[in-house]
Amino acid sequence: MRKFLSPLAVLLALGLTSCGTETAPAPHMSGQGIEVENCGNSYTFDQAPEHIALMKSAAVPTLDALGVLDQVVAKAGAFPQGYYDAELEKRVEKIPTLSDKIDASGHVLISKEIVVAANPDIVLGETDTINRASMAASNVPVLEEPVFCGALTGDVSFDDVWSQISTYGTVFDRSTEADAYVAELQIRVADLEARVIDSDKTVAVLYPTIGGGVTYAYGRGSMANPVVEKAGLHNVFDTQSERIFEVTAEELIARNPDYIIVLHSDGDPADVVAEIGHLQGSAALSALQEGKVLPMLMNFAEPPTPLAVDGFEQVINFVETHP
Repeated sequence: MRKFLSPLAVLLALGLTSCGTETAPAPHMSGQGIEVENCGNSYTFDQAPEHIALMKSAAVPTLDALGVLDQVVAKAGAFPQGYYDAELEKRVEKIPTLSDKIDASGHVLISKEIVVAANPDIVLGETDTINRASMAASNVPVLEEPVFCGALTGDVSFDDVWSQISTYGTVFDRSTEADAYVAELQIRVADLEARVIDSDKTVAVLYPTIGGGVTYAYGRGSMANPVVEKAGLHNVFDTQSERIFEVTAEELIARNPDYIIVLHSDGDPADVVAEIGHLQGSAALSALQEGKVLPMLMNFAEPPTPLAVDGFEQVINFVETHP
């Protein structure tokens, strides 16, 4: 199968830089094949890809709902327990792992040669070494979650979840399944919203560096913002349009949120909660003193995927049990 790529913009580096959101252009079928836009690039496939390599865990629920998870030939990075139900976890575990080495910033360490050897015809998720430029010579397209590449502008919303599901539905020629999945998730979101009680409670969503170092917070350019807002909480950093940015202990203490959500990529959730307690002056944080700190796996809040609906439910459950 041949794939053709026509760059529409200069490639944007992946990292902890700010990104906002704007719903991506609608993918569509043309007389020349399947056409989609992703991260400022246009892709045309003459048929749906059949051999998928996953560099990140975020797309798994969508691929499963579309019925193409069995086409994943390899994975790399962290796929921690807790994201999926037991049956789906077993299926993900059976996918051959190319690398599970993660650096201190949560990025997977893997070489291009290892990925190419797996013979994928599409890669989902970028790394420092696996990206559009590095895979171009092997004629393997790389699609990234739009929020991670700066392809979105403005405030993120659940509409961005539906948009990305639609994109994958088009890429894999499963648009009918994608539409049904979106409708199912929208009903679930509506049911969860019915449980929300309006309040003036506040929250900060953080990503602390284990072992000390920089603490990051999430603003309106992150999926974390609509997740907490729909749960009836006010993000104390919603004045920031960025997706993610550094914050000091002093800034956090000055805002003193009622709740704190700490995100992590893998490992013991108690470790990330403990990092908040290690911040200078943390004794002044009421959320810490009252036990209102919720550790949550990253993909439940970022990027915009169906896992954000699970994150929304987790926040509601936590607020209900920690009023």
